[in-house]
Amino acid sequence: MRPRTLVLAGAVACVALAAGCSDSPSPAPDQPREPRSAAPTQAAPPTQPPTQATEPAPAPQSAPRVAPDDVRVATAQAAVRHLAGRIGPRPGTSPAYFRAAAWVHDELAGLGWQVRRQRFRAPAGVSWGVPVPGGRSTNVIATRGDVRPGRPWLLVGAHLDTVPQAPGAEDNASGVGALLAVAEAAAARRTRLPVVLVAFGAEEPRGPTDADHHYGSRAYVASLPARERRALRGMVSLDRVGVGGTLPVGSVEAGDPLRAEVLAAARRAGVPTQAEDGQRSSDHWSFVRAGLPGVRLGSTPYAGYHSADDTPGVVEREQLERTARTVVAWLR
Repeated sequence: MRPRTLVLAGAVACVALAAGCSDSPSPAPDQPREPRSAAPTQAAPPTQPPTQATEPAPAPQSAPRVAPDDVRVATAQAAVRHLAGRIGPRPGTSPAYFRAAAWVHDELAGLGWQVRRQRFRAPAGVSWGVPVPGGRSTNVIATRGDVRPGRPWLLVGAHLDTVPQAPGAEDNASGVGALLAVAEAAAARRTRLPVVLVAFGAEEPRGPTDADHHYGSRAYVASLPARERRALRGMVSLDRVGVGGTLPVGSVEAGDPLRAEVLAAARRAGVPTQAEDGQRSSDHWSFVRAGLPGVRLGSTPYAGYHSADDTPGVVEREQLERTARTVVAWLR
């Protein structure tokens, strides 16, 4: 975009490579989980389709359906503190970025999701006025074992990287935090369709044009087989979702049917929203430009944007909760 930890009963088959389960008991509601330290794991080669996985163990049909009240906003808050307060600036090809990716991998796997990495390369360039080196980056992809090739599915994503000078609390630890809160809520509960979660790398600009960012989501879309493309029913990008009193829901075109769907989900969750047209500045654009349905949540302006002032204190608990509740209502 430019201008903790969950409980699963099942695993997913569309996008998984590595999985792990946590035997740790769940904390009491709204008590932050202690972040796990994660050791990096071997990334999947970029040519491996995101639908390859071990034998799935999806949540039983008797499992309750996920609901907005299942969201623990403390999980999102803990992620913001860890990513922006402890790791700090994390450009998409930097060592700090890989520490962040390893941590997110461990958080998702600890909740029982099947998790894999997808390598890709990002070019050198200038990111918000600061030179950045090119090199390898990675997407972190999680599923629950219920995705089937050619069958309808949903995707929720958030970029994990930052510009070089920013700790990236709002941009975009807020989005990753909300993603983790959604993952926690949905881990052992049913959703209307199978769900894939992605923390994207190298979203931030590396040059002045529209073609100079969104590298992780572009690599992900390019790796999707044709059947998965046709079966995707919607992608929601969580990008700068921790500031403001209403939740922006943005689409490229006015009247976008997916945007209307998400706005309706927000109403069911009791979340005030504002619709935005012409929204291309997040990872949903990589999907839309490939003919796939995508919208963005978030984008309220704030003073610390792309600066050293983008610290955890910027992010508001209530807006994180609005975002995660909206996404869960959409997945329900």
